[in-house]
Amino acid sequence: MAPTRVADISMSLDGYVTGPAPGPAAGLGEGGEPLHTWAMASDDATDAEVLASATEATGAVVMGRRLFDVVDGPQGWDDEVGYGAAHAATPPVVVVTHDPPSTWRLGDRITFAPDGVAAALDQAEARMGDGDGEVVVMGGGEVVRQAVEHGLVAQLRIHLAPIVLGGGTSLFPAGTARRALLPVEVRPTPHATHITYELR
Repeated sequence: MAPTRVADISMSLDGYVTGPAPGPAAGLGEGGEPLHTWAMASDDATDAEVLASATEATGAVVMGRRLFDVVDGPQGWDDEVGYGAAHAATPPVVVVTHDPPSTWRLGDRITFAPDGVAAALDQAEARMGDGDGEVVVMGGGEVVRQAVEHGLVAQLRIHLAPIVLGGGTSLFPAGTARRALLPVEVRPTPHATHITYELR
């Protein structure tokens, strides 16, 4: 049986997945840190359970090149903070990019997919081998948007932070194709409302 393909991302109330000017030194942009409070600095039991179960269920990860530049950079993932925040899990990662770097820090768990998000999902699934788990598209916003817009994932998990950023990287900018989703689970906490949607 094929693994479930899931898109999973944190978002502000006004629809941004980063604040303004994101980059390798500030992956969440200016003022974007509250988007990840639920994962990085929460003492809420529901936040902890959502993070732990999602991390444990992940068999492979797909991400875009800009996000990869953040997590592979000097301020990025290490032995203490990585995929799943403090869980620092090490699933195989497939990076969607037409321009792979010549060197990178995170080693052979990283491979590159030059042919788009659909091919990257297939590649991530192949890297799981016979292992269990989900293939998770974790960002950035453009890669998640494409996965949802083109029906490449079965679920979208949004961690809706109680903040209005006023600008940044929009998850679904104007012109995104219409698509209906069905909410199947909602788990509110002080730091996020965790919503799971199934794609119709």
